[in-house]
Amino acid sequence: MRYGSYGTELVSSSSTNAGVWVIVSLLVAICGGIVLYFTFLNKDNAKDYQGFTKKLYDFLSFKTLSLEAILKICYLVIAIFITITSFSYISTSVIAFLLYLFIGNVVARIIFESALLVIMMYHKLNEINDNLTVKKENKKESKKDEVKKEDNK
Repeated sequence: MRYGSYGTELVSSSSTNAGVWVIVSLLVAICGGIVLYFTFLNKDNAKDYQGFTKKLYDFLSFKTLSLEAILKICYLVIAIFITITSFSYISTSVIAFLLYLFIGNVVARIIFESALLVIMMYHKLNEINDNLTVKKENKKESKKDEVKKEDNK
């Protein structure tokens, strides 16, 4: 190290190494994602999984959503935070304390309810889709039965 260089050579070489590591990590992640998608997440293999691998398959293929639980936990954390921080306004103004306490919690509730509403709509639409699929299958089976009855006559 030369006098007056202030160690800049070390910083530049370590940032170069970090950049190379990021590029290698990105390439490995892309290759791994593609391989997992075409092997593990193949719809033909879905019936073969049981236990943990079934849960992992459902999680990775987004059949189970974790956002609902995360939103509920975040709402509880924010509601507790708003309630606790509202007490800092008691010394300033009781009206400010009450407004922050009640309006803050109501606004937080409205925001989180609207986010959960979208998730609930997703669940209901899936339920409707499943019911329609079952009805279509039942209609196809009844048509096949009618055709068989007509053929037997």
